Amino acid sequence: MKKTYALALALALGSVLLCGAVSASELAVRWERLRAEQPRLTARDAASNLGVSEAELLATGIGQGVTRLREGELVPREIMRRALDLGPVLALTRNDYGVIERTGVATRLKAQEQVTGLDADKEQEREARLRNIAGGYLGGPIDLRFTFRNWKHAFAVAQPGKDGVISRSLQFFDGQGNAVHKLYVKSEAGTAVFDQMVAEFRHPQQQAPLQITAAPVRAPERPDSAIDVQEYRLAWQDMNDVHQFNRLLGEFGVSREQAMRLAPAGAARAIAPQAVRQLLEQAAQQQVEIMAFLGNEGTIQIYSGKIGKVQEAGGWFNVLDPQFNLHLRDNAFRSAYVIRRAGVTSVDFYDQHGDLVVSFFGVREPGKPQPQSWLDLTAALPQAPGTAGQASLQASR
Repeated sequence: MKKTYALALALALGSVLLCGAVSASELAVRWERLRAEQPRLTARDAASNLGVSEAELLATGIGQGVTRLREGELVPREIMRRALDLGPVLALTRNDYGVIERTGVATRLKAQEQVTGLDADKEQEREARLRNIAGGYLGGPIDLRFTFRNWKHAFAVAQPGKDGVISRSLQFFDGQGNAVHKLYVKSEAGTAVFDQMVAEFRHPQQQAPLQITAAPVRAPERPDSAIDVQEYRLAWQDMNDVHQFNRLLGEFGVSREQAMRLAPAGAARAIAPQAVRQLLEQAAQQQVEIMAFLGNEGTIQIYSGKIGKVQEAGGWFNVLDPQFNLHLRDNAFRSAYVIRRAGVTSVDFYDQHGDLVVSFFGVREPGKPQPQSWLDLTAALPQAPGTAGQASLQASR
């Protein structure tokens, strides 16, 4: 009986695999049908609806405006380095519950002087940092931070948009087929560069199957009782730069959201998750300059400046300015904190899995205190339900 069941199961699985091998055309038909039914559906949501990754969905268009680009450890960095020649672009980065879009021209790094005399550890750290620098994108309108080891698949797309005009973009995906970054060409002059890049980086095997991997199993959060909370809090208070925070998380083995719960008294105030609306509305109304950080495992994109138009639409809360858009599905936010680290106040918003969706800081000049307008804005954000008794953060003057 067991052998018969095993044979039947093996035949069924074989049938599934055979169907999968010839499913690209069928997937394309299903996607076209879905787009006709829900024309406003994003590619990411369409892929989820159809039970595939976004990269697999995009690959159904290979040969019809979609070109697969070469893969390899250093290739994504080189593509992004060449993309500096595109001129004005729209840079789009997203995660499950947030999207950030910025239009502008990416800045280039100045030539770096030769560095010598570093010890082995410092040299290894420097090499790792350089692997994630693509010759620019640090500061300026297109402000990006890369983790290129998580960039696995790339495509060049030249297809008509809803207005019939050809839209050209470079689209990058991780090993699971999730989008890590997209760049859209925004000038006629960029078209020739885009075409050259397609020819230069074209994958030699356009129809080869994508190697999509399963998402890694999420490691369980360590219990609070396993953390040396006293030492952790002392280390928090010893920070003199907010960039030391990630190292602190690794040193004590805490998740980012757990770090908020275990923070020293007055260092992390729990606020209502939907307070993001008040934060953005007040920043727009008072013209407070903000920094917004939003990203995924492959890319973090940063916006710095004032915002104007904010509104809710279709289950998202949005900033809709000419050169900057931010879209947040804030009904999926589970927790949020106003945080004080190394004398800097910021605000984090987390989803139901405890993953960071978006962070906000106040813009300040180097060596100067944080603007009081930013401190007042964050101090006014409402407490999380059931935390009214917590000590509030003290805004620095």
